[in-house]
Amino acid sequence: MNFLEQIGETAGSVWRALESKGPQSLAALKKQVKAPGDLVLMAVGWLAREEKLALEQKGRVQLLRVK
Repeated sequence: MNFLEQIGETAGSVWRALESKGPQSLAALKKQVKAPGDLVLMAVGWLAREEKLALEQKGRVQLLRVK
């Protein structure tokens, strides 16, 4: 599997995690998704670029959620 495929697969894992568990912090998401942290960050960036994610502020924490 090439690197772009890994990012795409991880993006799917990120999406499913947010769909099933609701909004999460990036730290919580990195713990939940079974992939290296940098790959999770790239997947989040990919989903954000595709306008599939939104950020919401909860106190001092930013939460990621699906749109």
